[in-house]
Amino acid sequence: MGAETSGYFQIGQVAERTELSLKTIRHYDEIGLVQPSARSSGGFRLYTEADIDRLLVIRRMKPLGFTLAEMKHLLDALAMLDDPTADAVARAAAQADLLAYRNKADDSAERLRRQLAYAEEFTVLLTTRTSLPSA
Repeated sequence: MGAETSGYFQIGQVAERTELSLKTIRHYDEIGLVQPSARSSGGFRLYTEADIDRLLVIRRMKPLGFTLAEMKHLLDALAMLDDPTADAVARAAAQADLLAYRNKADDSAERLRRQLAYAEEFTVLLTTRTSLPSA
């Protein structure tokens, strides 16, 4: 089956594009975080570009320390904002949620930048200490 030509991607293709393992993608399906949009006649998971975009959001949130529940909540907020039929109150709540998540992401990214700077300082120290003097 030419999954790509029909607008669907098989799980292996999704794993390659998202840099997530097959096991992780299956787990996200099992817990309802990102479920495939379709199944093949053989029962294989089939994903759309929108599904891949949701997985990429999760992949970006993961190193920032977001919980699975927060990931689900954020994905729901994004879906609400993308829904032209959503009422103004729900859209405002979703927008407020996004702002809170953005602030958390900013804080987490700053913490990671500090950790990276420490790691780089350490590797420079090791490099200078492991250089053999010229004979």
